[in-house]
Amino acid sequence: MATVKKSIVKNKARIAIVASSFNDFITKELLSACLDELRLKGLKDNHLTAVWVPGAFEIPLTALKLARRKDIDAVICLGAVIRGETYHFEVVANECARGIMEVSLIAGKPVIMGVLTTDTVGQAQARAGGKSGDNKGREAALVALEMIALLERI
Repeated sequence: MATVKKSIVKNKARIAIVASSFNDFITKELLSACLDELRLKGLKDNHLTAVWVPGAFEIPLTALKLARRKDIDAVICLGAVIRGETYHFEVVANECARGIMEVSLIAGKPVIMGVLTTDTVGQAQARAGGKSGDNKGREAALVALEMIALLERI
């Protein structure tokens, strides 16, 4: 049985990041950690593209345009959808997630779901660095690099 081992591409990956301006007090933290991690893994700024969109609902279309580019190996999607008083939360969160998955399948490239869907602002802040220091933007960067390497190997 052949086994494909976990590995990470360094230095040569070209990654686009789509970040939602809505709840930017969260997404700025996600983006900062994401970029820090990518740079830590050896990627240079000229291999990174960051694009801001109005909200999470606009992320999939922008991700698709970027994923179709030949000079992009993966797209990381960052946002924060925080539950409010209406059904709007479910619509935006579900359709954003569905759209991101669909873009990945259409493009045949890693399109990483780094959009937080939380019940409270506190939960979103915790996932964007909070007291624990864990940041889902950093995790999204690592997943993108791992998926690039995996797809190159298979």
